[in-house]
Amino acid sequence: VLSHNLCTVLNVPHDPVALEEHFRDDDEGPVSNQGYMPYLNKFILEKVQGNFDKVEFNRMCWTLCAKKNLSKSPLLISDEDAFKVWVIFNFLSEDKYPLIIVPEEIEYLLKKITEAMGAGWQQEQFDHYKIALNTSREGLSAWELIDLIGSGQFSKGMDRQTVSMAINEVFNELILDVLKQGYMLKKGHKRKNWMERWFVLKPNIISYYVSEDLKDKKGDIILDGNCCVEALPDRDGKKCLFLIKCLDKTFEISASDKKKKQEWIQAIQTTVNLLKAGSPPPHKEARQKRKELRQKLLAEQEELERQMKELQAANENKQKELETVRKQLEAAAARAAEEEKKRLQTQVELQDRFSLELEREKMVRQKMEEQVAQKSSELEQYLQRVRELEEMYKQLQEALEDEKQARQDEETVRKLQARLLEEESAKRAELEKWHLQQQQTIQMTEAEKQELENQRIIKEQALQVAMQQLKQLELERKEALEQYEEVKKKLETAANNTKSWKDKVAHHEGLIRLIEPGSKNPHLITNWGPAAFTEAELEQRQKSWKGKKATSE
Repeated sequence: VLSHNLCTVLNVPHDPVALEEHFRDDDEGPVSNQGYMPYLNKFILEKVQGNFDKVEFNRMCWTLCAKKNLSKSPLLISDEDAFKVWVIFNFLSEDKYPLIIVPEEIEYLLKKITEAMGAGWQQEQFDHYKIALNTSREGLSAWELIDLIGSGQFSKGMDRQTVSMAINEVFNELILDVLKQGYMLKKGHKRKNWMERWFVLKPNIISYYVSEDLKDKKGDIILDGNCCVEALPDRDGKKCLFLIKCLDKTFEISASDKKKKQEWIQAIQTTVNLLKAGSPPPHKEARQKRKELRQKLLAEQEELERQMKELQAANENKQKELETVRKQLEAAAARAAEEEKKRLQTQVELQDRFSLELEREKMVRQKMEEQVAQKSSELEQYLQRVRELEEMYKQLQEALEDEKQARQDEETVRKLQARLLEEESAKRAELEKWHLQQQQTIQMTEAEKQELENQRIIKEQALQVAMQQLKQLELERKEALEQYEEVKKKLETAANNTKSWKDKVAHHEGLIRLIEPGSKNPHLITNWGPAAFTEAELEQRQKSWKGKKATSE
């Protein structure tokens, strides 16, 4: 039955054999929507030529779905008006399933109905309704739109007949493409009499009927781009005349008043202009423009959301980079503080070690002075017994001691000079490193420069301390060089004295035997004879030099 009725309203020949063949092997019970759609597409919709009554087709579709979906609550509109609202919904809804009508189209439809009723549009009331609608969903379904219009929310104070007439007027304009309609007088072509007719203006035709029920059609005026409309002066007792010129015929029409005459002339001329330009009817063109505007706004909104997401992602990445830089700066500051702490601790330890070394040097010097005084007294006693030989031996021994001491001092000065040179090169390398770090710090951005200003000040202070230490090391190196020169001169003098005294001793060696003073402590024996210092003094000096070497390293 459904297939037969669809074929009837769509002017498609019904093929019962194809229906039986298509559903022959289906023994699984009732056919679902998905099961019926292939047959509908192949055997019915593909054969549609477009020469069918769309209102009758809509009425059949309404019959199939209205009983199931139409609200049971009482409405202020009739079933016929609900059907017309349903057809208008299908025209204004979005081209996606499930079908909905967006708030912009709802506002457009309600405005049209309100204007047709002759009432004022309540924008503030609709804005509140639109806000409540947007918070819950994107739009309304067909049945929700029928409930909205049937509830009378936007037509308060209007009776059912006024609302029905407004819906019918909007239906005629949007669905039936009725641009204008009304009663006017038309002059006959044969009898030349004037008869009242109901005129209906559509995008390409003007039809006229006996009455507004559209049952008895009397004729059509076919419009095209070559037609024109002209106002005529009053004559033969007829007023508000105008003329419609077509290729084959000319029609004289009389409106009820000047306003109606001007409205009809303007409407017909607008229709002719649209036919010349090949444009669709105004309401269809306006709907297309509104749809394109919504699509454009949606695309702009999606692009804006995409840009916002990109900016948000870039901002998050930047925040992560800034957080990483901040952590690196904090780590660098912590390392710098730790290095400064270690440097200060090392400096304190070095000062303590230098103080201990000075104390030890003083004690050793006192002991050596005591020993020298003791040995001097002993030598005085021996000199009284053998003055000349003892004096010669004493001078020879002093010369040997001076030579040994000079050699030791020379070795000490060389080691000291090497250590000073190593310290100077280390300090220079550290100074160059700090200078390079300072240059790199200067090349940083202004923001990083502000954050690292404290570190730069600390490093400059450390640099100044290092410069002072370097200057001090330069002075010590110069003093060591001077001492080295003095020791060298003393060594040369001692070597000359030793040579002269050796000759004298060799001259008297066969005649006189040297009498050596006794020693309280065991002495070391070297290649040149008894050493000028004891084994305990040698150990003391070795400990002293090992301590200095460890400090310098």
